[in-house]
Amino acid sequence: MARYKQLPRKLRYAREMKSNSPVPSWAVIRTNRRFRTHPKRRRWRSSRIKR
Repeated sequence: MARYKQLPRKLRYAREMKSNSPVPSWAVIRTNRRFRTHPKRRRWRSSRIKR
């Protein structure tokens, strides 16, 4: 990965970083553990981000 990134690519990566967070613990408790995993969660090694 290049050290200096183009702004659109950098913004895309930042958006992907934010959306990769797990389900908050209060939401798990509130739904009686029906929603434990995030369906759009991305593993950094197994799946790539669109360039």
